[in-house]
Amino acid sequence: MSSMLVLSAYASARFPFVRAHWSRSSLLLPRLVGRRKGLPRNRRGKARIENCAVSAKNSKQPLAFSLTLGTQEFSGVQKILLCPNLSMFYDGRKKFARAIAVILIFTQISFPLHLSNWVPWFLFSANAVLYSPDTKVPRTGELALRKAIPANSNMKAIQDSLEDISYLLRIPQRKPYGTMESDVKKALKIATEEKDSILGNIPIELKEKGSVLYTTLLDGKGGLQNLIESIKVKDPDKVSIGLASSLDTVAELELLQAPGLSFLLPEQYMKYPRLTGRGTVEFTIEKVDGSTFFPSAGGEPKTTTTIQVVLDGYSAPLTSGNFAKLVIDGAYDGVKLKCASQAILSDNELENYGYSVPLEIIPSGQFEPLYKTTLNVQDGELPVLPLSVYGAVAMAHNIDSEEYSSPSQFFFYLYDKRNSGLGGLSFDEGQFSVFGYSVGGRDVLPQIKTGDIIRSAKLVQGQDRLVLPDGN
Repeated sequence: MSSMLVLSAYASARFPFVRAHWSRSSLLLPRLVGRRKGLPRNRRGKARIENCAVSAKNSKQPLAFSLTLGTQEFSGVQKILLCPNLSMFYDGRKKFARAIAVILIFTQISFPLHLSNWVPWFLFSANAVLYSPDTKVPRTGELALRKAIPANSNMKAIQDSLEDISYLLRIPQRKPYGTMESDVKKALKIATEEKDSILGNIPIELKEKGSVLYTTLLDGKGGLQNLIESIKVKDPDKVSIGLASSLDTVAELELLQAPGLSFLLPEQYMKYPRLTGRGTVEFTIEKVDGSTFFPSAGGEPKTTTTIQVVLDGYSAPLTSGNFAKLVIDGAYDGVKLKCASQAILSDNELENYGYSVPLEIIPSGQFEPLYKTTLNVQDGELPVLPLSVYGAVAMAHNIDSEEYSSPSQFFFYLYDKRNSGLGGLSFDEGQFSVFGYSVGGRDVLPQIKTGDIIRSAKLVQGQDRLVLPDGN
């Protein structure tokens, strides 16, 4: 008896893959085209599978299948062989197509465990890997910045318990308020029992501020006790507001616990400017064609708008340090902007400002950046500062080598889930040095057009965290 396995394929310049579906399970096969050997970005598109089949003539023979992709994304029609002893169902007549459909339905009914008995054969023959995208990748700049703070482990445990509630609030209809209450009580227990550890990690000069924030977290208007009361009345709006307030307090405490970098930079990179914490840059963007910006929160349309970007030196000290120095030097004042697919770039890639900083990315679960190395999202590698966030700010690649970032050209990333891959991740995830996020004014990013200019860029916070090499 033969069985069908339904496959879909997507061709991308960076992440071509084939995805196999069996009932409700998914299997991601190894990439079919090597990184950066695919097509130019303007030719990305979905691939059409012309022929695909799986056959297992008897239980003693290894599972075999083959696949033919017919698409303009690849040059011609390629036949990708995924295991030995291959068999192929060629395009047949309508009767044959109906027979295949009957076999598929029969097989799905006969194997309710989603190919659980076939997986060992399949993994061995095709060297495929199961892929489970991280559903808790930060989707806002604020959340990504909170998760990136290198704080005390007890504070991170409190934060994780509270962040779980934000996901539970997304559940429609009957929300699990009991689970939410348990999460808050867990956070409250840690905060109460680990007070000395939490406050002990704060520098002496900031102890007083830390004590005030600690008290606010426990018993303040937006503290954990009030959050429990909001959960008990089962008001999702009150819970959301109280949760946001508690998480803001947690982030403030964590920032007090992180006065500098939690790792040592490699000696060869000490020649670059570096930001040893957080900084805030305020951009003033101006329309030059006589049109205006329309703030979504109301107010009068204006020819200028303000965008605030938080730089994260904890995760990208070299990239954010170079950027902060450029801002102080006025390198972006008067620079034009240009719009591309899902990005707004500064139009200064040929200018010789700044340092050519190596690609700088911290993988999740690690404590220091990787340099000159991209991440393989298909293998489960995710960055601490993800690109897949609307309003993410990253450096473009150097025109000479993708192991380095551009000395000065940066871009705002306009994340769109509709143009994303598995798990809602951008196809360029893990390929650029992300160093911050837009936290104010990002609602006007879609209104920026090619030719608009950066009237001014100012470092309004964090100059005390900027370390410049000798001679700068």
